[in-house]
Amino acid sequence: MLASPNPAAKDCAPSAIRLRALSLGAGVQSTTMALMAAHGEIQPMPDCAIFADTGWEPKAVYQHLDWLRTGNVLPFPVHIVSAGNIREELVGAGEGKRWASIPAFAKTVIPAGSELSVYDENEEGEIIEIGSRSTSREPISIGMIRRQCTTDFKIVPIRRKVRELADLTRKRSPSYAVVEAWIGISTDEIIRAKPSFEAWQVKRFPLIEQRMSRRDCLAWLRRHGYPKPPKSACIGCPFHDNGRWRDMRDHDVEAWADAVEVDRALRAGLRGIRGEVFLHRSCVPLDEADLSTAADYGQLDLFGDECEGICGV
Repeated sequence: MLASPNPAAKDCAPSAIRLRALSLGAGVQSTTMALMAAHGEIQPMPDCAIFADTGWEPKAVYQHLDWLRTGNVLPFPVHIVSAGNIREELVGAGEGKRWASIPAFAKTVIPAGSELSVYDENEEGEIIEIGSRSTSREPISIGMIRRQCTTDFKIVPIRRKVRELADLTRKRSPSYAVVEAWIGISTDEIIRAKPSFEAWQVKRFPLIEQRMSRRDCLAWLRRHGYPKPPKSACIGCPFHDNGRWRDMRDHDVEAWADAVEVDRALRAGLRGIRGEVFLHRSCVPLDEADLSTAADYGQLDLFGDECEGICGV
């Protein structure tokens, strides 16, 4: 007697995916994801990993990346892509050249006695100028500059390489997914897990599938005898908290001196930005900033293993 047809057979058609690419930041989460794939704990095996090099990572990150690329660690290739050197662009920006916007902090001081416009709402709900006032003191305005660096130095070069590997360069994108992009976001960062907005690729978050937090990743690495990866982020990333800045100052003198130099170069030369620019949120020169943490003032530190950076996944 013939077996009855499987009603779900139509859902078992061969996948259209022609490339599985792992986004490698060389930090804790993406390293764990890559090594779990190498152990067969996440399947199927990705075709490759891609590391976007900004040119301004700490030496420890490059050393860790070299280790991952040795022949006996990962069974798939690691491609390195780059859109240039972000440090060189920032130094050039301090000289008034075009630059990739980073989320630095801009401070504008309005001299005492300056005339400032006064605004109100008219009957139609429009904001109109109704007069002016003179400042008696020096108002200080602090704001964060728009972040464009992640797109320019991470997302775009990785996307370009993915399309090359998937044979989509200079071709019309298909209306269905042919690329599966693996992103190393853990459960404690789940708010960062966004779907793909392009039909030709689908995003996958293996660590979330495994219900793994960053601490779970660290525990997995310890169980398997792997070294703890360095925190992955640009040396002068303005998103560093005081603990990160202080750790750099106290334990990586070369990187600290480099960050201080770039911070000084940014001060007043950025095109389109009024006022002075700083890497530290206090808007004082980095080597003069108070790097005390909440723990220094008696607050219990429940987050000893802080996030490895906005770019590092």
